[in-house]
Amino acid sequence: MEIDVLTSSFIGLRDKLHHIALNYLESDEDAKDALQDTWLKLRNRGDVETTSEARNKLVTVLRHVCIDRLRKAKPIPIDTISVRELNVYSMEEEDLKRLETLLQKGLTPQQREIFNLVTHEGMEYEQIAEKLSMTVEAARMNMSRIRKKMRETYNKLNK
Repeated sequence: MEIDVLTSSFIGLRDKLHHIALNYLESDEDAKDALQDTWLKLRNRGDVETTSEARNKLVTVLRHVCIDRLRKAKPIPIDTISVRELNVYSMEEEDLKRLETLLQKGLTPQQREIFNLVTHEGMEYEQIAEKLSMTVEAARMNMSRIRKKMRETYNKLNK
């Protein structure tokens, strides 16, 4: 039995195609299903003549299959999810405030203000820059330094 161009290309590219599908989809099973759907769609058409054409069509159709699967995914209504499912580790509000206070200890007053404006008030960097009379780049840089300091403090607390 002679193997056609599409079949030989699919066999040669199977691992690469699987990796591409995994980049789009969450699970190995979904990726394998997408590969199978891709193969069936191209097999039914039967209009592949060269190896490069087969490779291009396999990748393109696989990408479209993955995107279609993502679009068809049904969102879960928020009211059907229980709070216990969301919180693997839950903290009381007091504990969260205490932890945030600990993490903010090494920050300057201006950095604390920027952190609160970004985190609690949801302000954009442009608004913060205008409010605090600084450039947008300075506001971004400060927030970057704040995150770094808080990450270092958090890591010290967990040791």
